[in-house]
Amino acid sequence: MTNKRKVEVVPYNPEWREKFELEVERVKGVLQEEFIRSHHIGSTSIPGMSAKPIIDLLIEVQNIEQVDSYNTLMKNIGYEPKGENGIPGRRYFQKGGNNRTHHVHIYKHGHPEVQRHLLFRDYMIAHPEEAAAYGDLKSNLMLKAIFPGRMLL
Repeated sequence: MTNKRKVEVVPYNPEWREKFELEVERVKGVLQEEFIRSHHIGSTSIPGMSAKPIIDLLIEVQNIEQVDSYNTLMKNIGYEPKGENGIPGRRYFQKGGNNRTHHVHIYKHGHPEVQRHLLFRDYMIAHPEEAAAYGDLKSNLMLKAIFPGRMLL
């Protein structure tokens, strides 16, 4: 029997911003001189939006190749290094095993994925009705996964 990851979508929690800021300081302490800036991305960064309670950090660094040399230090603060994990030019780390609490996406400063993430976040913040609809969609998809074959309202 394999351990399955718990997936839940919960109402917005204003503490997510503080959790992001605390975790940025930990990651910044590891990356030190490579660190340029951080961004809170993903659904937990959008006020009022339902989300999986996993904090997404986007970190911009000077040299993406250097990030691999920090894998042991990232492990020391609870992160599992995943390499590019399907996205060229990214380094990805996750924390919490099957009960994930944080994802760290690291890109070289200026990588196009940084702008893509920020545009999505900023659009959702500027359009709360779209954010609410997206949050509802995620909640309904989660329920459909739990109760397959049932009509959801």
